[in-house]
Amino acid sequence: MREKKTPLRMCFICKGMFPKLSLLRIVRSPDGQFSIDTVGKKSGRGAYVCTNKECLQKCAKKRLLNKSFKTQLPEEIYARITQLAESED
Repeated sequence: MREKKTPLRMCFICKGMFPKLSLLRIVRSPDGQFSIDTVGKKSGRGAYVCTNKECLQKCAKKRLLNKSFKTQLPEEIYARITQLAESED
């Protein structure tokens, strides 16, 4: 029996390819709400960030998700990303 292929996604910060389940997904739902998708199944437009400390810090410091989603994200999302980066220590 063939093994299932592991879906790969690209970190939009470092452009590295990683297994989908190992990445952090930030989602804009169809009604315009932003959230962090821990399951990877929420509907809406998503952006993937690897859990590398440098990528998380760069994303939060430079507010790169604003560029990816072409809109201002709530500060709660960046605060959560910063918290995840600090917990990587």
